Amino acid sequence: MKKRRAIFPGSFDPLTLGHYDIIKRGITLFDELIIAIGVNTDKKYMFTLEERKRFISDAFKDEPQITVLTYQGLTVDFCKKVNAGFILRGLRNPGDFEFEKAIAHTNRKLSEIETVFLLTSSGKSYISSSIVRDVIRNGGDYSGLVPDSVRTK
Repeated sequence: MKKRRAIFPGSFDPLTLGHYDIIKRGITLFDELIIAIGVNTDKKYMFTLEERKRFISDAFKDEPQITVLTYQGLTVDFCKKVNAGFILRGLRNPGDFEFEKAIAHTNRKLSEIETVFLLTSSGKSYISSSIVRDVIRNGGDYSGLVPDSVRTK
């Protein structure tokens, strides 16, 4: 039987409790889940790639079906490279849906890869990496927005 392998792509700058929620629920749907950290050389990150990988690896160290990898280029090309048939995405609000729907349709046009959407749990739907970065930059308490692995930065 073919394994159901999915990727969960993002910059994870940093990993938030919203991401954590989607990942924990996603591993119940797939045999393997690759957390795929996209590298965009035009983007300025708050955390280094190594820090972001460590945040995720530490948060899911007890989940053997999770792998953390990095990639550049098109997500569908990375899916083909790692033999993933699915892309997992989280939706926080209607704006996310419209944006993600366009990407999913484009990915489907470019490949046979299906996108699976999960709604972020209601108590976490307001959390975004950009909000977390803003709280951190301004010295606020971000402990309720990220997993323990990020709080120990």
